Amino acid sequence: MVEDDNALADVIARGLRQDALAVDLAFDGMEALHKAELTAYDVVVLDRDLPVIHGDEVCERLTSQGAGERILMLTASGNLDDRVAGLALGADDYLAKPFAMKELVARVRALARRVPAVLPPVLQHADISLDVPRRRAGRGTRELNLTRKEFGVLEVLLASDDRVVSSEELLEKVWDENADPFTNAVRITVMTLRRKLGDPPVIETVVGVGYRLA
Repeated sequence: MVEDDNALADVIARGLRQDALAVDLAFDGMEALHKAELTAYDVVVLDRDLPVIHGDEVCERLTSQGAGERILMLTASGNLDDRVAGLALGADDYLAKPFAMKELVARVRALARRVPAVLPPVLQHADISLDVPRRRAGRGTRELNLTRKEFGVLEVLLASDDRVVSSEELLEKVWDENADPFTNAVRITVMTLRRKLGDPPVIETVVGVGYRLA
């Protein structure tokens, strides 16, 4: 999330995190480009009128690098010419301020499903289902009451196409840049998620590598 208004950035970040999305913040264009070099983001929510390096230039640089992140451009101006200009710079979507938080979340999730491949809104594995837009999870006929972090971990595992997902990747995608890399939060969250999913066990631990769905 790139926004030079600290208070607005904090509000937006809290809204996205409440929907089980991991969010990093940048407050100017240079900081945004620096963080994008260090982390492979799925979606960049980019304010257009940024200090140091303008949002238009940030958008052009990110798209020219071809890293695959989707860009949602925010602006105080929502007229047709501005929307066309933003999309011409390489943005994937465009949202004018003020906006409804629910719409922003929906647009971010829609863009995230396109990275790196199209994912359905309802993810399934055996008898486990995860309805991402409605924030519902279930196993068989049983509905699961998951925390935001448990939901996020299960979403990453379901979207992983049976590959092994490392603890570092889960920490990056479900938590945020402020998470302690030595924390045991991932292990504890996987443990509580396993308990809620019940038997037969479905999350396998690959020793020294990470986790995958059985």
